[in-house]
Amino acid sequence: MKVFGLAGYSNSGKTTLLEKLIPVFVARGLRVATIKQTHHEVDLEQPGKDTWRHRAAGASEVLLTSSARWALLHELSDEAEPSLAEHVQRLSPCDLVLVEGFKREAIPKLEIHRPANAKPLLYPQDRHIIAIACDVVIETPLPTFDLDNPVAIADFILLHTGLNS
Repeated sequence: MKVFGLAGYSNSGKTTLLEKLIPVFVARGLRVATIKQTHHEVDLEQPGKDTWRHRAAGASEVLLTSSARWALLHELSDEAEPSLAEHVQRLSPCDLVLVEGFKREAIPKLEIHRPANAKPLLYPQDRHIIAIACDVVIETPLPTFDLDNPVAIADFILLHTGLNS
């Protein structure tokens, strides 16, 4: 599985771009998975619902399943947060894993940048950023892409990962 990341500050458009990229990859016959890291508390079930009650009672894992999808909830308790590599190993086989978050991981990344957010570029401090997608033209030695051109961005990702054949 090829792993490629999207990096950027909050509200830069990472999730919106992922929503546009995934259908492009799928239309080209690729099986795509995503990993989204957040620094917020995550709870997929509402308090009082069955799986929430299972976890509250002390279950270390709860698998919620239906005819449409399933989700495995694992309580970390005193465990450290797993690494990106550990999470990738948990995924079913696919062609491409797109990662949102894990900003400091040593994986190739596309930086999503919006000067209007008044934040500096993550590049060149992150040597794993290999291209930048932006909503305006910026000067950089890296390849740059218009945020509104997901096809060109997808072509670049496929070329970089070797999945363009």
